[in-house]
Amino acid sequence: MLKEFREFALKGNVVDLAIGVIIGAAFGKIVDSLVGDVFMPIIGALTGGLDFSNYFVLLKGSTAAAPQTYAKAKEVGATLGYGQFITVAINFIIIAFILFLAVKGMNRLKKAEAAAPSAPPEPTRTELLLTEIRDLLKAK
Repeated sequence: MLKEFREFALKGNVVDLAIGVIIGAAFGKIVDSLVGDVFMPIIGALTGGLDFSNYFVLLKGSTAAAPQTYAKAKEVGATLGYGQFITVAINFIIIAFILFLAVKGMNRLKKAEAAAPSAPPEPTRTELLLTEIRDLLKAK
């Protein structure tokens, strides 16, 4: 049973999948940084510093003053964080658009490779024999 497990775990497909997951996680961090550190500040600047993440509604009545941030509001009790949902939705749209552009660029490169002229194929054995016969006939 140990031998079967080792064969399964070391199959090429499993290793390829593991590498894909690791690269995917690293790519996810890059995309998160791109969205959070590049695009969202631009959107914030265009909207006058608007930050959706702290928009919420307290569902539980509280006698204390309303908290200023969504994180503190969650500590108080049941909270509807619609601003966090808006932020995540905007992030999704940005990420989807970036991935669309990346896939579109990769497809364009694949089409360019396919359209590039390739070297003529090597002659088959039959073609080589026919060439030799032709050359012998010409020599006579």
